[in-house]
Amino acid sequence: MHTALDRPGSSITREADVLIIGGGLSGAMLAAQLLRLPGRRNVLIVEPRSELGRGEAYSAVELGHTLNGNAARMSVDPDNADDLTQWLAEFIEAGGWPESDQQHVPVSELFPPRGIFGLYVQQRLAEARALGARNGSVAEHVRGEAVDLQVAGDAVLLTLDDGQTLRGRCAVLATGMFPAARTPQTESSGLNAAALDPWDVAAMRRLDPQSTVLIIGSGLTMVDAVVSLEQAGHRGPIEVFSRHGLLPHVRRQPPEWVDFLAADHSLRSPRQLMRALREQCRQAQAEGIDWQAPLDTVRAHIGRLWSQASEVQRRQFVRHVRPWWESHHHRSPPLSAELVARLHEEGRLRIQAASFKGLAPSAEGAVNIRIRRRGEADLTVVQGAALINSSGIEYDWRRVARPLPQQLLARGLVQPGPLALGIAARPDGAVLDAQGEPASRLFAMGPPLRGMWWESTAVTDVASQAKALAARLVQLQST
Repeated sequence: MHTALDRPGSSITREADVLIIGGGLSGAMLAAQLLRLPGRRNVLIVEPRSELGRGEAYSAVELGHTLNGNAARMSVDPDNADDLTQWLAEFIEAGGWPESDQQHVPVSELFPPRGIFGLYVQQRLAEARALGARNGSVAEHVRGEAVDLQVAGDAVLLTLDDGQTLRGRCAVLATGMFPAARTPQTESSGLNAAALDPWDVAAMRRLDPQSTVLIIGSGLTMVDAVVSLEQAGHRGPIEVFSRHGLLPHVRRQPPEWVDFLAADHSLRSPRQLMRALREQCRQAQAEGIDWQAPLDTVRAHIGRLWSQASEVQRRQFVRHVRPWWESHHHRSPPLSAELVARLHEEGRLRIQAASFKGLAPSAEGAVNIRIRRRGEADLTVVQGAALINSSGIEYDWRRVARPLPQQLLARGLVQPGPLALGIAARPDGAVLDAQGEPASRLFAMGPPLRGMWWESTAVTDVASQAKALAARLVQLQST
């Protein structure tokens, strides 16, 4: 692939102080923070979608696809935990959210549809744009996909899929998440080509309502897929296969619990943490308090615990603890959990501990998959009318068959993060190249930093990173 530096006669089409690659939640929040800071700056946000602030997570339009955290937990303002609650109260008062089963509870405890949350992000970005305009700052949306990036002296050159070349004093990789269901893989099993999109209700309406649907993965994407099937009118069997057969727990609203990790920094290894956490949960239950209360106090310490852990300890966590951490910590919104529980009780939805081993030949109108059930040596072929890939997020950039990740790795501008989770970077977001040297003009935030902080995808994580990185970029601009 050739870029502006390689092609004779090529020219720069746009220039900016900051290039933000990705216009989902991460990119929109970084732009908002940059616009709020004093001084004049020009920001270009590269995003192929027609709207900013939505990305993969908040482009869902069905009201049944809700956040998995209540409003009090999902503010995009790191200085105001009640920001979403306040916005949502005004939105409901104005008639923006149709009547729902949720609206008998306090606004802070609502689980808004992800589409409505996207509107909230967009409004906060619009407000920041208006504020920035008073200082002469601007943030523009450049619609296109970034396919290559090079650092040339005192600038970053970004090539888009339509041939444009953008020049910036610095660039930020705010690429968001790569859902396995929507991401081409360098080592393809053919799963995505045969599978339905978990959020494509229209495609699911074309299925025989009584047909059997197979789902790979049992996490939150699976919960979304079941909601999609229900809204599409599907009434047949749903067979779910995952290695551990674990379902996300339902998110409840437990009372506050003492922050036991703040008082004891001697807890460092995954084993020590799990032992202490189990004891705290047993103590809570003995007092008649939900076990989720002590678990929720751990959230604020994950970045510290993960960053100070050794590689051996991290591997132990990923191998032995991760499945239970995901099912207990990344919990399902109540209405979605109720649906999954009801279908399970009715016998329509079955969860099986089994590994997906590839597709098998099938007749037209059917999908056959090979699985290996836990504890069995032989493979089994299972047939359904449709297949859904709900295996979650692909964090290993080496497996993502998209132009920009591949080019960045090939050029040695980035390297895989710890345990191949995302990419490596310093705490201030400066990415590390193939030799481990920090970049002076290339930064990252959000999901690409999964390997650094473990939890780097939640709204509050992204909001805090956006604020800190914006301050760092403004400092860089002044030097």
